[in-house]
Amino acid sequence: MKPLLRIGKITRQLWPFYVGVSVFSILVAAASQVQPLLTKTIIDQLTLLTQNGDVNITIVVWCVLGIFAADVAATLFSNIGGYVGDILQSKLRKHLSERYYQHLLRLPQAYYDRELSGKVISQLNRSIDQITNFIQAFSNNFLQFIFSTILSLTIVFFYSWQVGLMLAALYPVFIWLTTRTSEKWRAYQKDINENIDIANGRFAEAIGQIKVVKSFGRQGREIKLFQNYYGKAVQITKPQSTLWHRQDVLRRIVLNIIFLGVYAYLFIAAAQGKYSLGVTVLLMQYAAAIRIPIFSISFIVDMSQRAVANTRDYFAVLDEEPEIDESSQRLVVERGEIAFQDVTFRYDTKDVLKRLTFTIPDGSVAALVGESGQGKTTITSLLLGLYKPQKGSITIDNQDISLVTHGSLRAASAVVFQEPALFSGTVRENIAYGKPGADKAEIEAAARAANAHEFISEFEKGYDTTIGERGLKLSGGQKQRIAIARALLKDAPILILDEATSSLDTKSERLVQQALERLMHGRTTLIIAHRLSTIQSVDQIITLKNGKVDEIGSPAELAASNGIYHQLLQLQAQHNKKRLQRYEMM
Repeated sequence: MKPLLRIGKITRQLWPFYVGVSVFSILVAAASQVQPLLTKTIIDQLTLLTQNGDVNITIVVWCVLGIFAADVAATLFSNIGGYVGDILQSKLRKHLSERYYQHLLRLPQAYYDRELSGKVISQLNRSIDQITNFIQAFSNNFLQFIFSTILSLTIVFFYSWQVGLMLAALYPVFIWLTTRTSEKWRAYQKDINENIDIANGRFAEAIGQIKVVKSFGRQGREIKLFQNYYGKAVQITKPQSTLWHRQDVLRRIVLNIIFLGVYAYLFIAAAQGKYSLGVTVLLMQYAAAIRIPIFSISFIVDMSQRAVANTRDYFAVLDEEPEIDESSQRLVVERGEIAFQDVTFRYDTKDVLKRLTFTIPDGSVAALVGESGQGKTTITSLLLGLYKPQKGSITIDNQDISLVTHGSLRAASAVVFQEPALFSGTVRENIAYGKPGADKAEIEAAARAANAHEFISEFEKGYDTTIGERGLKLSGGQKQRIAIARALLKDAPILILDEATSSLDTKSERLVQQALERLMHGRTTLIIAHRLSTIQSVDQIITLKNGKVDEIGSPAELAASNGIYHQLLQLQAQHNKKRLQRYEMM
């Protein structure tokens, strides 16, 4: 139960609601104790009537009214407690979801490299649903069971310690029989959750790329993958359910035997005159009151085990180490000179970059050129602090970026990706993403500089037009120009371009290229090159081979050498598209 206790610890600010639920559960439990006690008094009065014809009608009437008042009170307390429990569940869902999301946003890029985004989302939804449903059931039912049982046993012990002992024995027996198989049950549940998360992750991935799925006619394959993982979950559920219900049969039979002993003792003792009719009926009522929750507790135990299994998944994510700023020092960029010095980086055991050294002077434009897999994108990720090199250093204006805050480092850079990353929402919101407080004039100025204002103005709602998920309502050129406007508005001194014109038609490419030239002006720019036409206008080219710098120089200098750039020019002259594609050149 440690994971559930941990939930209580991280949501301790909700203590007024926990207390409120507990208080009303106690009040409901207390109200439920009134009826058997008053019923005993009524039966005692009726017994007097049959024995000597003497009965106090006033007492009987007040007892009947007392039962009615207790029932009304129980109804009110139960619903008020239920309301508090519902609010607790809602607030708990909000708090746990926010905590999970905040932590996810702080996790390093390496975490997302190994996890499916859809799986992460599925884990969140499943964990939060199970946890909050358990808390609601616990607060609305289980607490009431606990307090009712404690009060009932107290009264039973007062009238008959023998019956009290037998009824009290139910709980340790039930708990022992349950804990015998709990670990095995949770192991099954872990495998079920894993398969469901993978299935839901693939589902989210396929829906997010539905055009690809349909254009390749792979709907059948996707549904088979989905069915396969859910099928595995069903297969695992069979032995899990068999284990649970087989154990539940054993639990219930043992409890049935104990209740047989309770009723047998009670009836024999009453027949022998040890208990009055009123006391006998009272003990029977309390035994029945205890019987209901003890048999219902199987459902609560089932929910608690699911909650424990899912809580472990929830905390497995929260226990992932977040990105940590090792220094409170902020990066101050006055010029924008970038230097890599003997940088070595590896993914797992694979070396991607080996003792990489180069410098990009402030205000200049440098292009990275190399075959696919040579580490071009990795270099930009290192520059953004998304990864840390195993050896060497990266500096901006002689400041080691590993010694500055992530926020200040990333604030100094603007990125335009090859595939523009836009969000659902309006054009205005997407342009202002890097500068949320930007006013209308600033947004429009950035759009004009990005050659985007004209097509935005043609939309019926202009800048307030919603663009759909990932900008699906826009053309490729329109998306790129909005992405450029976003980078322009951010106005960062360092610019990273993952060649933003490589997949555009001629007209769109020209408009985007004009916008990029305005964006690059006065900034230190690093380009992942995909077109030779782009490379020819840069200040320097850095070619990569086997994870190392092969050559550095201006386009004119490298054109005269016998290196990679010289070979690319020859391949272009020969129209050798296949070889050019190895260098991700279009």
